[in-house]
Amino acid sequence: MSLKKIALVGATGNLGPAILAALLDAGYEVTILSRERSTSTDSLPSHRNQKIAKVNFEDVNSITAALEGIEGVVSNVASHALLSQKKIIDAAITTGVKRFLPSDFGSDLSIEANKSVPFNTPKVEIHEYLEEKSANHPDFSYTFVYTGPFFDWSLVFGLFGDLKAHDATLWDGGETRVSTTTLSSVGKAVAGVFKNLETTRNREICIADTTITQKQIIEMVKEIDGKEWTTKTGGTAEAYQLGLDELKKPEPNMQVVIFNQLYRIIFSDEHGTNMEDKLDNDKVGLSMKTEEQVREVVKNALARATM
Repeated sequence: MSLKKIALVGATGNLGPAILAALLDAGYEVTILSRERSTSTDSLPSHRNQKIAKVNFEDVNSITAALEGIEGVVSNVASHALLSQKKIIDAAITTGVKRFLPSDFGSDLSIEANKSVPFNTPKVEIHEYLEEKSANHPDFSYTFVYTGPFFDWSLVFGLFGDLKAHDATLWDGGETRVSTTTLSSVGKAVAGVFKNLETTRNREICIADTTITQKQIIEMVKEIDGKEWTTKTGGTAEAYQLGLDELKKPEPNMQVVIFNQLYRIIFSDEHGTNMEDKLDNDKVGLSMKTEEQVREVVKNALARATM
């Protein structure tokens, strides 16, 4: 069975455009679901196989109307809206959607340590909801896509180290092997799920196009621009506890909360950050990047970070 008509919830932001481009490049007809009165999709380039449906995401009937005739759904909702996916899932089942990809695209949630991280709690709840619904509706299925951190985005945003200041905290020594995926490769993998429905049905898939350490990235940047780095060491367990303590405050600094959780789930071996031995790249047509390709990603990120 092959699908043709896909709905994308969340076509903007960091990841949305990459998923949209990959789906269109693969020949799918894409309906973008956008909030009523939102102008975020106005800047998207037009495409003959692309249309936009304005939706009230608080109203299941509104979502249902937008999903009529849709065969697959990719959800890329923001972290604060993860639980709103339940209404989208209900509407998808009503309209006969065959495959649903929730907004995961991060750490491997089959690992117990990752399930307990507050950042992932709503994702786990959505997983349980999808598993229950698919068990009761055999024609409806799901795929959980685990990508590790987005490589290019994380470089520019400073998660591996500050490329502009050439300063980094080497988390747990800086030698943890991190499986990570560029935004474009995430998009390609999503499109690949719909091309390989049986092998990706009702299961998680782990993907990555690069596995690398902080120290390797720093050495690569040194080779590119010749500048030295200032580094210090930091423990992910301590950072994680600081984030949990911050979360207990009446008015927590959510940037502190979220980033200290991310450092733990990205750079701690306990959280399965290295997925090399269980990658499902072959199931979605994704390849690992060569050393030269990785270097090019780093070089481009360095140029963007220092603009």
